[in-house]
Amino acid sequence: MTNSPNETTSPSASACETGALTFDAIARNARDFAADRSNVVAKNAVTSNGVRAAARVPEQVARNTTVFDVEIKQGDRTDQQRSGRCWMFASLNTMRIRTIKKFNLKTFEFSQAYPLYWDKLEKANWFFENILSTLDEPRDGRLVAFLLADPVGDGGQWDMFRALVKKYGVVPKEAMPDTACAKNTYEMDAYLTRYLRKCACELRCAHEGGASVDELRSAKERMLANVQRMLTICLGEPPKTFDVRLRDTDDKLALSGTFTPREFFERTVGMELDDYVSVISAPTADKPFGHTYTVERLGNVVEVGGVRYLNLPVDRLKEMAATQLKDGLPVWFGCDVDQSYLQKDGVMDRDAVNVDALFGFEIDRGFDKAQRLDFGESVMTHAMTLEGVNLDANGKPTLWKVENSWGKDHGKDGFDSLTDDWFGEYVYQVVVDKKYLTDGERRVYDTEEPTVLAPWDPLGALAD
Repeated sequence: MTNSPNETTSPSASACETGALTFDAIARNARDFAADRSNVVAKNAVTSNGVRAAARVPEQVARNTTVFDVEIKQGDRTDQQRSGRCWMFASLNTMRIRTIKKFNLKTFEFSQAYPLYWDKLEKANWFFENILSTLDEPRDGRLVAFLLADPVGDGGQWDMFRALVKKYGVVPKEAMPDTACAKNTYEMDAYLTRYLRKCACELRCAHEGGASVDELRSAKERMLANVQRMLTICLGEPPKTFDVRLRDTDDKLALSGTFTPREFFERTVGMELDDYVSVISAPTADKPFGHTYTVERLGNVVEVGGVRYLNLPVDRLKEMAATQLKDGLPVWFGCDVDQSYLQKDGVMDRDAVNVDALFGFEIDRGFDKAQRLDFGESVMTHAMTLEGVNLDANGKPTLWKVENSWGKDHGKDGFDSLTDDWFGEYVYQVVVDKKYLTDGERRVYDTEEPTVLAPWDPLGALAD
């Protein structure tokens, strides 16, 4: 007869030797738990309210102010809704401030459905090229399995967005508004992913059957046409030209005319895209600071290529971000957003969510940033925009203001704050003008051949 969990018969010697979980150990742990008043209080709080709410430290939340020494104010809050377009929203939010200032607008918003359309199409093309280049790789090998895992997800990085804007430009929101599939990409992504996997199967089977390169290329073009058809059905046709009427804060016509998307970018943003570079902080042993890195097979626009990072200590990221804010421009950044995050309060603060005290042992503080990357606990998951910073008497950052892309009904009217300590632990990437790099850092970024990281390296994570 099998022992029940309530029985406390002693385990056999073989059970201990094999590392089996014994009923004696379970009973002992249960007695110890019940004997500690703090465990009972924690259980009652967590079962009623959830872990994070029970671990919330109100005094620390209150220290996260809504007033900042350096602050950029721009238009109404934006909302990515049920999509993984944060990197697009963050990128466009760093651009629209230029349009708002240039034309003295109260608010302005670029279309996020427009780059979504082109990103999906370019990612599909990128995927097909990866499949064609790995036809002789084992289907069940790690590389092909990785390529098939998420071929056309919503996520991305700054370098990928820059490639889209340089090729396709931008349009105002009203020129290509969100559709149901832009607001909630789940169904579109699921069917598109299924189709791409079917295509990968077809291409590999054709190759195994002796198909020529020309035949495979012809099949790829047919498949890509089907992808474009699906995207147009889901997102609408991207405009080739469109009319614009912008009125300033005095209700005067500030801009009118007919533009192509690339003309509109030059006229309303005029940003030198290649001047803005991705600076990361990944303090792992395999990625020494002061060098450049790229990730194998990560990108979207084939003719542009992949991503490029400069890895520096996190204090340099803080310094450059604060300087760019002082110069009146917001900063794109990527982070692991859910760590120690109180979404309702709009607070990212390790001291405001004390789960270690709640459970009585180290969880959050158990290992450092490098160890979290090495052991799969933390990667970049979300991109947002820094729009303010508080500084101490020595000019060092203490608190950062964040524009998220989750609408105005979360946090502080759609804004969040993150402490400088949280920045150090969970911010992995900022995008800054190259002029804020030192001469040595700029020379490395511009001239060094980047170290190529494996496709599954943590730095290949996409913000969504």
